[in-house]
Amino acid sequence: MEALNLLDSFIQSAETGGFSAAARRLGLTPAAVSKNVARLESRLGLRLFQRSTRRLTLTAGGAQFLRQVSGPYASLQEAFAAAAPDEARPSGVLKLSLGSAFGRGFVLPLLGDFMRRYPAVVPDWQFDNRPADLIGGGFDAAIGGGIELPQGVVARELVRTRIVAVASPGFMAGRPLPRHPGELAALDAIVRRSSSSGRVRAWTLRHAKTGEEAAADGRTRLVLDDPEAMALAAAQDLGVALLPRHFAARLLDEGRLLPLLPDWAADIGAVSLYYPNKKLLPPRTRVFVDYLVAAFRDPALRARF
Repeated sequence: MEALNLLDSFIQSAETGGFSAAARRLGLTPAAVSKNVARLESRLGLRLFQRSTRRLTLTAGGAQFLRQVSGPYASLQEAFAAAAPDEARPSGVLKLSLGSAFGRGFVLPLLGDFMRRYPAVVPDWQFDNRPADLIGGGFDAAIGGGIELPQGVVARELVRTRIVAVASPGFMAGRPLPRHPGELAALDAIVRRSSSSGRVRAWTLRHAKTGEEAAADGRTRLVLDDPEAMALAAAQDLGVALLPRHFAARLLDEGRLLPLLPDWAADIGAVSLYYPNKKLLPPRTRVFVDYLVAAFRDPALRARF
């Protein structure tokens, strides 16, 4: 078993590019992982990594050794898992990265039920709107949209999202409801600046029945970089906001916002659950993936999108 532990430290360090990230995956200290790799190097008589203050880089011999052992090691892991008793419970720390507003509004409400089902799993969740480095950050999974899939990562779609136009009853008081996106040009607009590109977002809406497409441009009155803040600003009678419907769902339910142009929307893709593409996922990750995918099949939840 000691040899397997040394191999585990080596493989995780190679995949994540550092002892600290490997340590988070393994539940060890970086010093312990570094020591395991050094012991493996001593046994092999081979230097596996070039070490720097920022990152580990495989040597030519280390890269060859990784290719040789990865397949057999994965088979051994599967054999151990198959031999484990069926009643073994998922356990350990479940490290997840997810967007702040989406996580608070739609994933956090599911947490209590998940924890009651799997009491030995300890959620460790990071709420962050920036795309997560799933492998380098040592995450078991991440939730987000529009993320380019790195090698070794798979995605399960949770729900598709749509851009819709909303405004408050107070803002629309005395104004005719728009019937076409072009009519938004006469109204004050709360627009979104992309936090990644710094550009103000422009949207083209599509009619659900006719397929007609039209630009939805209002008079810029306020610029924000957070869709949840846009929804709250719209509820304060500050203008029309074009934003993903789920960020406005609660305020729409409460009547603090009105849907404008109900037949018009823009599909902006899916919110997905990302996790490493492994034949043998840790049980804690596997049950969380299955639980969340099933939860987002609920028609009442999907209706909010």
